[in-house]
Amino acid sequence: MLFQRPDDDTLYDALIARDPGYDGFAYVGVRTTGIFCRLTCAARKPKRENVQFFDTTAECLHAGFRPCQRCRPMMGTGEPEPLVSALVDALEREPERRWLEADIVAMGFDASTVRRAFKKRFGMSFLEMARLRRLGQAAERLTSGDSVVDAQVEAGFDSGSGFRAAVTRLLGEAPAKLRGKTMLKADWIETPIGPMIAIADRHALHILEFLERKALATEVRKLQAATGSAIAFGRAQPIDQIAAELGDYFAGKSADFATRLAPQGTAFERQVWDGLRRIPAGVSATYSGLAAEIGNPAAVRAVGRANGANPIAIVIPCHRVVGASGDLTGYGGGLWRKRWLLEHERRMAAGLSRLVTRE
Repeated sequence: MLFQRPDDDTLYDALIARDPGYDGFAYVGVRTTGIFCRLTCAARKPKRENVQFFDTTAECLHAGFRPCQRCRPMMGTGEPEPLVSALVDALEREPERRWLEADIVAMGFDASTVRRAFKKRFGMSFLEMARLRRLGQAAERLTSGDSVVDAQVEAGFDSGSGFRAAVTRLLGEAPAKLRGKTMLKADWIETPIGPMIAIADRHALHILEFLERKALATEVRKLQAATGSAIAFGRAQPIDQIAAELGDYFAGKSADFATRLAPQGTAFERQVWDGLRRIPAGVSATYSGLAAEIGNPAAVRAVGRANGANPIAIVIPCHRVVGASGDLTGYGGGLWRKRWLLEHERRMAAGLSRLVTRE
């Protein structure tokens, strides 16, 4: 990488000075407004404790910030292609809209041309960008007091009609059809890095995922097929327990989880997941290292697949596995969350270590 991002203090100085040398290489998110800007933005400068810096506009969107209307960071540096400008402008006019490829065609653009242009300029497609903006709108609604379910339904589902649409879309059956079946319960758990959905029976937790995970619908269908159970929104004891344990985790108090788990997987996948749980918080492992740890050093690729199939985020810490070079590799909840979790756990481990030393 030719440009190594400076530390946050240096970037804050550049923000105050509106230094053009960082334009396009770093962006600032302002927590008090939910907006992200170029460092050269002419808007009033925020306090140091209210800012967060990012390498790309994609990271800003993933974190729930919306682009500044004054400095227009989504336009990047240089003159954008006309189709890029037109679609970015359209998105800003309707950030809550569920954009489809048909909408792009209706505007007179070729869908594949648009996809290539956006990937080249932003590292994501227009539809991916639109989805992130919609999720950002949902995050804004949450901070203003709206319920998690309502916000996520608006952000992630075709219908905004509430609970019935959410159950039908995600869980596969309308509430009226659930009577007489063994029930699994699903509910939302709020975290500092976005709401998670937890699915459990009376005895164990089966799924804990961020909504953005593309494999979530597949995991739900797999669980329903394996258990023969219907799923409805509500609370089971394991959901209450994991919510409390996640509260301690995000507060930096503990990285230990005692909730009973019952993820659906093959014997090999469960072996890998057990290995993941033996990686301490604040420590990372490689795929080859994990393969060796479970006694199957030749199964590096299979370990990678099992790692990606993990249906219980954070508790089964697949985010602690990195590439052989130390680079972050794929994560279903988004690489920005993986980076956040690893840094949070490093700080937590260091803090707990200092506490033990003082005692």
